[in-house]
Amino acid sequence: MDFLAILRIAIRALTRNKMRSLLTMLGIVIGVGAVIATVGLGQGAQEQVQNQIASMGTNLLFISSGSINKGGIRLGGGATKTLVDDDMKAILQQVPTVSEAAPGAGSTVQIVSDNQNWSTRITGTEPQYFDIRNWDFDRGANFTMDDVTRSDNVVVLGATVQQNLFGSTDPVGKTVRIGNLPFQVVGVLQAKGQSGLGQDQDDGVFVPITTLQKKITGQDWLQYIMASATSQPASYAAQDQITALLRDRHRIRSGEDDDFSVRNLADVAQLADESSKVMTLLLASIAGVSLIVGGIGIMNIMLVSVTERTREIGIRIAIGATESDVLRQFLSESVVLSMAGGILGILFGIASSMTITKVLGWSILISPVAVGAAVVFSTAVGIFFGFYPARKAALLDPIEALRFE
Repeated sequence: MDFLAILRIAIRALTRNKMRSLLTMLGIVIGVGAVIATVGLGQGAQEQVQNQIASMGTNLLFISSGSINKGGIRLGGGATKTLVDDDMKAILQQVPTVSEAAPGAGSTVQIVSDNQNWSTRITGTEPQYFDIRNWDFDRGANFTMDDVTRSDNVVVLGATVQQNLFGSTDPVGKTVRIGNLPFQVVGVLQAKGQSGLGQDQDDGVFVPITTLQKKITGQDWLQYIMASATSQPASYAAQDQITALLRDRHRIRSGEDDDFSVRNLADVAQLADESSKVMTLLLASIAGVSLIVGGIGIMNIMLVSVTERTREIGIRIAIGATESDVLRQFLSESVVLSMAGGILGILFGIASSMTITKVLGWSILISPVAVGAAVVFSTAVGIFFGFYPARKAALLDPIEALRFE
């Protein structure tokens, strides 16, 4: 018996009991749809987190002031004042795996424009800071190194600050007041949204580092240095080289704790990626249970079908059908049920994903691999759970089958 003939017989047998076949497929439909939707949800969240981390900068290394021990009391991160501008210059000169670096220090200020005011964070830095962070300008331009040298009162606004102070008005060229000092707005940054830590990256203003140190905070040290490695693999070598260089510059003896910390954003991205993969796998595993339940439903219905069609099986064997013909016939019915359920499940999964995205606003990424795996798995479920009923039908004694009432 050829494949097409077997397939036609299988479809004819299944359409005799349409409602029973549809209810049997329902378990597979729900299982495949749930796998596709949950995997898409996990991968969408994973991509969103990676994009948030990438928005912080390329191959980024974050060097910050560290802890200090006074009388047995550790004061926590950021307590030291040993990180200075010369450290940044030394990193650029002596660490070949670092392509760019920018200083950073900050404070919280109240910024005022006419009758509007807004409390935000001010960051003192240099022009290359925005290149390191891949941060483009929406309006105006960056301040220059001449502004840094002269400690000019110029400011770059984040999108959130611009919106709260000026609304739809272009603020470039206008004057704002920070503390008691007037500052000219030279540029507005493009919106970046939240960071991987959930902070609003657009809620801030940026001024030359020298302006901040001399006119606002009075400090001559740096809170952090942002450095960009030449590549992501090189960032790990850069991390070790920066640590060794700063320990030498700060005269830290062997066995003593660092008075700074060097964090590699690649580690954060890798940790977030691994966590997302584990969560996706967990969700897919839970959803996959419904596929197994659907397979059990197929086995149950096929066993019922074998019992109902015992006389038919006896007649087929009596007129020349072989055991393999009967086995293929019932196995094909099981596979047709599971594959049809798999196709409907794909449509259900995609529709569910689109609904979740539209209603809840969650990011979902439909993976072709997940779709393909769901179809393969649903077919495998049909073969696995359909084999026993098919084998049972094939091994029936034709004489006993013909006597069956």
